Amino acid sequence: MRTIASLSTTDTRVKSLADAALAQSGGLLRLAPCWVPRVFVQPGRRLKLHPDDLYAYGLDRGGIDERWFASTTPAANENRTPDEGLSYVVFEDKRFTLAQAVAELGAALVGEPIWSKYQKWPVYSKFFDNMGPIPHHMHQSNAHARLVGQEGKPESYYFPPQHNTVGNNFPYTFMGLEPGTTKAQVKRCLENWNRGDNGILDLSKAYRLKPGSGWLIGPGLLHAPGSLCTYEPQWGSDVFSMWQSLVEGREVSRALLVKDIPPERHFDLDFIISELDWEANVDPYFKENHYLEPIPVADTEPEGYVDRWIVYGKINGEQPFSAKELTVQPGVKCTIRDNGAYGLTVVQGRGRMNRLALNSPKMIRFGELTEDEVFCSEPAAKDGVVVENTSETEDLVMLRYFGPDANPDAPELKQRAG
Repeated sequence: MRTIASLSTTDTRVKSLADAALAQSGGLLRLAPCWVPRVFVQPGRRLKLHPDDLYAYGLDRGGIDERWFASTTPAANENRTPDEGLSYVVFEDKRFTLAQAVAELGAALVGEPIWSKYQKWPVYSKFFDNMGPIPHHMHQSNAHARLVGQEGKPESYYFPPQHNTVGNNFPYTFMGLEPGTTKAQVKRCLENWNRGDNGILDLSKAYRLKPGSGWLIGPGLLHAPGSLCTYEPQWGSDVFSMWQSLVEGREVSRALLVKDIPPERHFDLDFIISELDWEANVDPYFKENHYLEPIPVADTEPEGYVDRWIVYGKINGEQPFSAKELTVQPGVKCTIRDNGAYGLTVVQGRGRMNRLALNSPKMIRFGELTEDEVFCSEPAAKDGVVVENTSETEDLVMLRYFGPDANPDAPELKQRAG
């Protein structure tokens, strides 16, 4: 078993190593799995992580219920390891973080529009996998996140069928607030935090989750993700605020409500409520304005492959990210061109991508290297990547997510006004 610990970590020669890796592979970087634990969850056991490794960080750190893809974003966990949340590039017998590669190569890796505006890779995606629901919570907007020195966080969901052969305990997600809900009612829930169940879910509505579909979730929007394994392209920030005091009988610390709220505002309930996007939460057309079904990019099924939009649409008039799902039939080779750099993970099958092998593993030990994750540079994406399914029997399926404004040709999510 080849492990990430067997590689030497380098902080020097990153540019020359990254350049050599891109030249050897055809514009691609091989990435190692990036595992993230959370203290407030029970792992859903669908990440292909070996069951003996679910608590590899220690029981006190919580179970591993997340795998982050092409991430340059540190995980905002208590007692975190120094590189927690950061993806590593693997090349020969060396490793260095994707964040270092982006810093050294800049526009040559992520593209001039993203580099000139952000000076980093500003997004990431993850698999989010839990046995049951997590607390009703929201992610702050840029304006509110800046108050604690962070960035806001829009996000999106897609439920890959390959990781959802079982739905676990609660495949439903509460989202938003029932139309007609008042701020006084929400305030009362926050006042009742230490009295048991604070009743916030009584003010919300649950939607049944369907494998092969998704949702678009803006900042300030309350949501309590259910128990499907979720692919989540999102902004590169780990800000959040938990609004539910009990989940399946488990206490949620009030500290998680105010984690990313200025200390002087921790008991200012009116201010805390002001961080919600109120109109979006009480939208009577919530599902119509947030629900996503896959849309084919083009009619290529007769050629043996189908590329589908799985995350599309705008949040507050902007496209912070987008995502596609590519399915290639056995024995088929195709060339895929995209407008920008992307992070990619293989969820089914085996094959090749330019000069890199692809393989979706059945089981992964903590620290083990895989062949299922790649970062594609913008030049390679625009030139076209050759994808080949080398299996005679099984489809090759991969998910890839893009940075902000990379796909102006993406479908619009036709929103309905209340």
